[in-house]
Amino acid sequence: MPWPRFQSFFVLGLLAACTGEHQGPGTPHRAVAPVTVVAEREARSDLDAATQQAGAADKQILFGDLHVHTTFSADAYILSLPMMGGEGAHPPADACDYARFCAALDFWSINDHAEGLTPEHWQETRESIRQCNAVASGAPDTVAFLGWEWSQVGLTPSQHYGHKNVIVREATEAKMPRRAIAAPRPDFRAPPMPLAGRIALPLLHFSERQRYFDYFKYLEEVEGTPMCPRGVDPGTLPDDCLEVAMDPGELFERLDAMDAETLVIPHGTAWGLMTPPGTTWDIQFSDEQRDQERQNLIEVYSGHGSSEEYRDWRAFDVDDSGALVCPEPRPDYLPCCWQAGEIIRGRCVDLSADECERLVEKARVDYIESGVGGHNSVPGAAVEDWLDCGQCRDCFLPAFNLRPGMTAQYALARGVFDAGGGTPSRLRFGMIGSSDTHSGRGGNGFKELGRRGLTEGRGPSGVAKRMVGDDREPVAATEKIRVEDLPLSRRRYTERGASYLTTGGIVAVHARSRDRDSIFDALERREVYATSGDRILLSFDLQNGPDGPVPMGGEVESFRETPRFRVRAAGALEQKPGCPSWVEETLSADDIERLCLGECYNPSDHRRRITRIEVVRIRPQLSEEEPLEDLIEDPWRRLPCEPGLDGCTVEFEDLDFVDADREALYYVRAIQEPTMAVNGEGLRCERNEAGECVRVRPCYGDDRTSFDDDCLAEVEERAWSSPIFVTPAGPSLATRMPRGPAPDRVSAR
Repeated sequence: MPWPRFQSFFVLGLLAACTGEHQGPGTPHRAVAPVTVVAEREARSDLDAATQQAGAADKQILFGDLHVHTTFSADAYILSLPMMGGEGAHPPADACDYARFCAALDFWSINDHAEGLTPEHWQETRESIRQCNAVASGAPDTVAFLGWEWSQVGLTPSQHYGHKNVIVREATEAKMPRRAIAAPRPDFRAPPMPLAGRIALPLLHFSERQRYFDYFKYLEEVEGTPMCPRGVDPGTLPDDCLEVAMDPGELFERLDAMDAETLVIPHGTAWGLMTPPGTTWDIQFSDEQRDQERQNLIEVYSGHGSSEEYRDWRAFDVDDSGALVCPEPRPDYLPCCWQAGEIIRGRCVDLSADECERLVEKARVDYIESGVGGHNSVPGAAVEDWLDCGQCRDCFLPAFNLRPGMTAQYALARGVFDAGGGTPSRLRFGMIGSSDTHSGRGGNGFKELGRRGLTEGRGPSGVAKRMVGDDREPVAATEKIRVEDLPLSRRRYTERGASYLTTGGIVAVHARSRDRDSIFDALERREVYATSGDRILLSFDLQNGPDGPVPMGGEVESFRETPRFRVRAAGALEQKPGCPSWVEETLSADDIERLCLGECYNPSDHRRRITRIEVVRIRPQLSEEEPLEDLIEDPWRRLPCEPGLDGCTVEFEDLDFVDADREALYYVRAIQEPTMAVNGEGLRCERNEAGECVRVRPCYGDDRTSFDDDCLAEVEERAWSSPIFVTPAGPSLATRMPRGPAPDRVSAR
């Protein structure tokens, strides 16, 4: 037999002899945090003590994370592989242990992508959540919620609804859904690795080849799961199929059919890595596509950055004829379609000026018409060639390629009007933060370290990078790209987006107790706030509500007075290195390193300072003609905090409310003193004297940036309250609520 043929048979025989194993959920550790430790945690979250003022002593602040992926998610599994510099599997049991021992979370939820959850994995997820909760009894040290992610992605703005996490209140067998409901994502069911990769990668990482074989086994399990039949009563469907909801309206209908109480939380809404340019919330304002009672929260910050702040620039404009046009650069924004033309201009070495200009204009059109895959329209373009195009230059830790029409401020300010005029449709959200971790490490933002373990900032190196990269020559020509024709590895500009991945945010609730129902009740009534990761303490109340103070998330109707508000905040406790003694006595040193990366939530007695309170006022649209930028006042007030104090208390009122005679909503940001943060400077622009970005230093996920480099830069960590919604006496301004009244709605006497 010829030697090359022998080699081929040898490789194929070797691979055939190695079989993958099913990835199981693992078993959570049987220990819990001591009662004294939980009591100390509660004392540290006492805002009354921190601000030395009396407050709502009947409630306590609890911290959690409602967006935790394990390697039961397909993308998380890929990130765990050697080709990505991954550290191995982190199944559901690891998520429970990290929440309990490393992050000291009061509550968390598991949210693996439903599109890649087999029936067996779903049953194992349910059992793992039961085990995590069963360890603790009475007043639990951590409460685990069952959940999943509905991960819809559209290729055009009219098709895109985005990602939403489903959180289930109950954790008993009878109340746990039989199936997670997926979005239509065929890419999750297709092998994301070509045959060459399936052969080459186990050989390149031979000592870790079993991890690849286990991953291939996972792919076979996902691909082998049949789709549930369409048009059938969900209650009669078998347990061994994948149930799919095509859009949010169908998701809400299928959740209604379940014997389980759920919340649906949109997240990553303005994240341009997946959201097509030009996408807005508008298609989700209809009664069919919204559920104000169930979908009453938005994840405004995660490890993918902030989706809070609206800007009036766009990735492209539309002219009077309906054609897409590339806008010119502004001091605060460089459109990527414009930069595509400038990249081509730099390649016009031997071309006439007229021919070059024609190619520049074509490049801009090709970029726009290629949608979310526009970076592929310019062959051979390097990350550095794009400078900081597409990015919000004056936002706090913004999402990559921020989409303004999908920000929280857009959703809160926009009103969608039917043809006959009348009452506009509105969206009302409370604000939360979460991690969106893909290594099971929920609530990981308490210390700024471990970029490659605590963020998704990992990418292929060496041969693996060459297999998925763009090897086209950098010529002076562009082409229109069909995203659906691209391999998965090139559909999204993850190589560039890695510079915008941070440690995660967190959600805080004002709860009457630390049990499951009290936490879920606080989420339902929107008495919640977000932080960028630090455990900042915050309360925000309308002081002169008709029946007393109205907390964040509440609504007041028929209000005839000048609204008066009070804000109280205290900075996060500075962290000591390492882990608390009770963790070191419970876990082995190897487990602390593998699970916690050697670092736990380990607070000192010293608080960081809150420097100021920023107030945002939004007056939702009364007509389509009102520009949103005139209605979003950010900041409307900037209130300094006294230096040298642990806590900050400020009060303010809106003297314009009565005369304006229109609905207004208010939320606050508590801004903390500057500290270092992972990827705190994004692409790290070097600017000229005019302030223009002339060079970038990306924080790469592969070996072009040292694996030990956390790309630290100074930021002002913060907390965002949920809004308080105040409506004047005019009945025409009432908000339509298609699925019952919102929580905490009160009427003035």
